[in-house]
Amino acid sequence: MNSPPIGLTAPPTTSAAGLRRTMLVMLGLVSMFNYIDRTVLSVLQEPIKQELKLSDGQLGLLTGLAFALFHATLSLPIARLADRFNRRNIIAASIATWSGMTALSGLATGFGSLVAFRIGVALGEAGSVPASHSIIADYYPPEKRVTALALWGLALPAGIMLGYASGGWIAAALGWRLAFGVIGVAGLALAPLVLLLVREPKRTGSGLSMQAETAPPLGEAIRFLWRLRTYRYMLIGTTLHAFAQYAMMSWSAPFYMRVHDMPLADVASWLALMNGLGGGIGIYLGGRLSDAAGSRDPAGRVWVSAVAMLLMVPAALLQFLIPSLTASLVFGFVATMLMFFYYGPIIGVPQSVVPPRIRALTSAVTLLVFNLFGLGLGPAVTGFLSDHLAAADGMHDISLRYALSVVVLFSLAGAGSIAWASRFYASDLTEH
Repeated sequence: MNSPPIGLTAPPTTSAAGLRRTMLVMLGLVSMFNYIDRTVLSVLQEPIKQELKLSDGQLGLLTGLAFALFHATLSLPIARLADRFNRRNIIAASIATWSGMTALSGLATGFGSLVAFRIGVALGEAGSVPASHSIIADYYPPEKRVTALALWGLALPAGIMLGYASGGWIAAALGWRLAFGVIGVAGLALAPLVLLLVREPKRTGSGLSMQAETAPPLGEAIRFLWRLRTYRYMLIGTTLHAFAQYAMMSWSAPFYMRVHDMPLADVASWLALMNGLGGGIGIYLGGRLSDAAGSRDPAGRVWVSAVAMLLMVPAALLQFLIPSLTASLVFGFVATMLMFFYYGPIIGVPQSVVPPRIRALTSAVTLLVFNLFGLGLGPAVTGFLSDHLAAADGMHDISLRYALSVVVLFSLAGAGSIAWASRFYASDLTEH
């Protein structure tokens, strides 16, 4: 099923715009299933905890570090393959792997077996994102790249929405084990469609330094990335923000079930709406406003994210601390919308300042740091903090309220680092 590489000049029977649309839709569907499979565990934590007798600390490891450690470290070597070989084939193999492992998660008998299946999901998901970023960057010029990647990024809230909704509804009707099975099998059906409909593009240049026909040595590429101050400070900022973001995403369902006594089906519906609609608006506005601000001042593509993070913190604190359920859901919607503003810029800005042969690697390095410290530690630290507050201070079911309020503050430091990164974008764009 290997099709010859193509550029942005379409064959006679297919328009270039049509190829772009098909590619973006298919890669969006892949990304959507990525987040469906990742989110379903979060919404199923309470029934899993009760049946398998797990602690909050163990749940935090399952949704965070056990997944992120392997996802982050494996994304780097797979991205090196994507910088050398057919990216479409790597994406198809990835979704088949993680969907199969999601289906098998329904067979878990305890913490150890569930960890093993989550590692398998991490292995599969590690391969799709860097390759997708690289393909999209080759289809779109720099002036449209952030918007294109933000549109692709709408798969994130869509996947989270469907993960919460389908996981919660299926589990409420059939149990958490069948929820894993149904969702995993659905993802498996997408792999052959990727092979049929996605075309591998030519790797396009951008006039930057380090141009090469083949990918440079890993050490050289890493040193190049570290010298890019825009990338360095954006990575630090989004990693700090991710610490709070993934804690909020992983623990929102247990928070509403414990603190506000919401049933699982209601939690699934509200969080699907909050993350699907709110997150989608945030990603879209983040991309559009960043490109609009960047048309007047290149630094605008960066600082828009910092402003959104700064505004997110008080909204999130109100979400977790206010006693009214209705008010909590309203502020949660606002916080979720602002939380996702950064998504298009953190992908699109680095892709515009690095050469084509390290684009997949750039995304993999971002994922490695972002996921290892953000996804890996955010949910786990929150879980252990919740256990400590419940045991030492007798907070029991409300311990999550205060644990989440603490980790939200990491986004303040993230906003400062990204604001600092905006000072260097124009010079990094022209010098490299």
